[in-house]
Amino acid sequence: MVTAKKLEPGGKSDLHTDHQILNMGPSHPATHGTVKIVLEIDGEQIVDMEVMVGYLHRGFEKECESGTWYQAIPYTDRLNYNSAILANLSFCMAVEKLLEIELPHRCLWVRTLAGELSRMGDHLTRLGAACLELGAMTPFLYGIEARELVWDLQEMLCGARVTANYIRIGGLQRQVPEGFEDRMAQSLMRIEQLLVDFDKLVTANRIFVDRFRRTGMIPAQRLIEYGVTGPLLRAAGIPLDLRKAEPYLVYDQLDFDVPVGTIGDNYDRFLVCQEELAQSIRIIRQCLPVLRKTRGEPVDVDDPKIRWPAKDRVFGRMEELIQQFKGVTEGVKVPAGEAYSAIESANGELGFYIVSDGTGKPYKVRCRAPSFMNVAPLREMMLGGMLADIVPTFDMINMIGGECDR
Repeated sequence: MVTAKKLEPGGKSDLHTDHQILNMGPSHPATHGTVKIVLEIDGEQIVDMEVMVGYLHRGFEKECESGTWYQAIPYTDRLNYNSAILANLSFCMAVEKLLEIELPHRCLWVRTLAGELSRMGDHLTRLGAACLELGAMTPFLYGIEARELVWDLQEMLCGARVTANYIRIGGLQRQVPEGFEDRMAQSLMRIEQLLVDFDKLVTANRIFVDRFRRTGMIPAQRLIEYGVTGPLLRAAGIPLDLRKAEPYLVYDQLDFDVPVGTIGDNYDRFLVCQEELAQSIRIIRQCLPVLRKTRGEPVDVDDPKIRWPAKDRVFGRMEELIQQFKGVTEGVKVPAGEAYSAIESANGELGFYIVSDGTGKPYKVRCRAPSFMNVAPLREMMLGGMLADIVPTFDMINMIGGECDR
């Protein structure tokens, strides 16, 4: 724990006062989740701070081990509720690696599109909240309007706006509904207009830029040593993106760029996330023609022991009813072994290490959550900075309590 210290006597700073100890959190509107920070401040300057990483002790990984493989998917939704589909995807890909199954062509493209939609929703929430918490209400409204359009599309895909529960082991929750592609194309046009207005309001605002520029800085080498990934690392000039470095789904067939910053301050992080939104739109536009061309093709593996039969067949055929009953009560029998699968989430590398003993329940589930890694260097970022700099820095780290659960 940090302790109060007296200032050294002599000089202009000799106010004969103790440093103030300030508790920020564990429930604070600017921390976006349960986390506690104990601050030692001299006036408004940060002398020391202790960041209690993993303060939310929910036992997510043990909860996953208590049910079947399918029952773990809704738990992954609640890791980062702003981009739940990406967490669904990482877990299901790890299970599919043990099952050694090949997914249908259409499924891969739909998963890619859904993942980029989820990334957009996360980035828009992050950027919008960063504006709001510095008093910029108008750009926040532009960002949230764009996010609502994204969530409308997610709702059309799977019936849910936040906790999607969309990806399934061996496929998807359901087929893409009629008219989705046209609705997507229209929404993307409006989102692009909103992003232009958002950018003009924010990057031309001297107060906003001064609050972000040269705050929360830390060398790229230190970020690597902490295990930081995602926009934080790319803003410091390291172009690591798993979609390029270790391609999965159909990313190796897509044309997109990895935006990077220069000095790795909060302003670079802000701009990197803005450009990543543009790249996600670029990726989605490449997916839409494939979705139109492959309409009618399956999105699930043709194996009822892995992907449960559709409800209409369960209600009308005895064999499918039996398979559904066995799947629900016993779970998917995943071959014994261990696997790790990682994707590029909105915050960085999100990976699941799983161990199977051959039964319908996971023997071990371990999540490599980017928020947990990204919060670790917060103390080093803030030492010597101002109390007001914590809010924009925390916004750009984008810590979500559920992901930090330990």
